[in-house]
Amino acid sequence: MEYYNTSSPADTYSNVSVVLFPQARLSAEGRLLGWDVPPDEIRHIPEHWLQFQEPPESLHYLLAMLYIFFTIMSLIGNGLVIWVFSAAKSLRTPSNILVINLAFCDFMMMSKTPIFIYNSFKKGFALGNLGCQIYGIIGSYTGIGASATNAFIAYDRYNVITRPMEGKMTHGKAILMIVFIYMYATPFVVACVTESWGRFVPEGFLTSCTFDYLTDNFDTRLFVGTIFFFSFVCPTAMIIYYYSQIVGHVFSHEKALRDQAKKMNVESLRSNVDKTKDTAEIRIAKAAITICFLFFLSWTPYGVMSLIGAFGDKSLLTPGVTMIPACTCKMVACIDPFVYAISHPKYRLELQKRCPWLAINEKAPETSSTASTTTQEQASQQTTSA
Repeated sequence: MEYYNTSSPADTYSNVSVVLFPQARLSAEGRLLGWDVPPDEIRHIPEHWLQFQEPPESLHYLLAMLYIFFTIMSLIGNGLVIWVFSAAKSLRTPSNILVINLAFCDFMMMSKTPIFIYNSFKKGFALGNLGCQIYGIIGSYTGIGASATNAFIAYDRYNVITRPMEGKMTHGKAILMIVFIYMYATPFVVACVTESWGRFVPEGFLTSCTFDYLTDNFDTRLFVGTIFFFSFVCPTAMIIYYYSQIVGHVFSHEKALRDQAKKMNVESLRSNVDKTKDTAEIRIAKAAITICFLFFLSWTPYGVMSLIGAFGDKSLLTPGVTMIPACTCKMVACIDPFVYAISHPKYRLELQKRCPWLAINEKAPETSSTASTTTQEQASQQTTSA
């Protein structure tokens, strides 16, 4: 392959020392990645990707169709969650502000996919550095935002189940958490946009963008280690701690109830109302645990990939391999709202009222009928006495 140097050594780019004309981006086997990228844009692409063959057109089109499917499913599912949780009075609780924020993060994560889809149909870095920066900014805010939101949801579930009287969430506290989440992500975004520490670059087939984890220098390795710790390790540690505490509390509480019932020679100490209430709380906790597990499952490959790129054997990161974690991150944004649809009883009830054509069959909680019966009995007694 022949290279053409069009700049003096003093004017060389930070990661590519020569400007590669399109006709020079060829090999004996065919075109290399970035073969048609203009010289003024190619400097934004890590050199690691420029050594690989351009993938078949069919792979680009397959990924574009997959992302179209992800986008439709996520926008519909998360749109319904945002709408129902915001509109239904019974769901406008402080705790559910965090649920709405998680759905918003998932919704916005898929709002940037038109950039990927367009690049895929154009088979490369079609929207250039501007599209890459937009993709990276939205991806960073939504990715870090989702991880921090999952951690706060775990904290809230922990308080509701283990300290129901002391750890009550308020609207002010929930809003402060949301503000903190986006402030938490902002330094990483600003650092990459200004390229003062890290940067947003294309990856894989050059159709998606993320923070730079391939440039071989101390600053890049420090940035990757820092963002990995604060956006993945810290939220994951919080999630594991709080849900392990929830599981331990539930098991110890159930054991205490069984032991007490045995001493009193009764089958159970729970009334029907208590059973319904506890079941609803446990179902909501299960939904939250499932979503946090999906977060861990989807973002772990991306975290491992970035660590390999910064500290390990870069030859393991081929363009095709790096597109797999990108897909898993988008997939979880599609699944999250349907986990709530399956596991959140009040959400299912409200969705059933507003969208009867979905054929959801959720029974109203027994607490409502019990309260209604009690009210009717009291009214009857008052009428009789009068």
